Amino acid sequence: MTDLDQTAIALNEVAGLSDEQHRAKMLRRKQVQEQRLASRDLEKGLVIVHTGDGKGKTTAALGMVLRSLGHGYRVAIVQFIKGAWEPAEKAAFSVWGDRLEFHAMGDGFTWETQDRQRDIQSAQTAWQTALSYIRNPDFRLVLLDEVNVALKLGYLSPEQILAGLTEKPDDSHVILTGRGAPAAIVEVADLVTEMKLVKHPFREQGVKAQAGIEF
Repeated sequence: MTDLDQTAIALNEVAGLSDEQHRAKMLRRKQVQEQRLASRDLEKGLVIVHTGDGKGKTTAALGMVLRSLGHGYRVAIVQFIKGAWEPAEKAAFSVWGDRLEFHAMGDGFTWETQDRQRDIQSAQTAWQTALSYIRNPDFRLVLLDEVNVALKLGYLSPEQILAGLTEKPDDSHVILTGRGAPAAIVEVADLVTEMKLVKHPFREQGVKAQAGIEF
């Protein structure tokens, strides 16, 4: 008997199941899952929202970007707010050439710029760039990074975004990231994930932002 077999037996004993009971339970789960998958055959382009106070909103979206690139699709990323520095993500994705269009079009954090009118103009310019990709059927996925923050600050209006989303091709996906997603955006989205902050090293331990983690 291998170590894996012994581990499986131990876990079943903890759960109060014999091996036969476990096999029967897993068979039932397999049948239910197969029935569920068979009944879901619709394909459509999705509006996806990553919001909440926790970390990982952009990172999760970039995972979808990488997955789409791996399938051979063209992808566009437009970063709102961010842009005062060259993001590490841009360097990492540069190997994909013209399969990926990457635009960091913000001026940085609002407390850094201290110029609301310039921030509004940057956000509006970024939105026009994003809209050109949303409308383009050659791009299967468009990531609007931190657009929810631009909306929360009033640099863009939910009506602008909602109108733009109606122009996307039926099979393309759009991801909107950033905390404070407006209710109107959440309402039309197909998939909404809220990242919850539980602990943060900056807040609890005074640890500064670190390369590879925050930027």
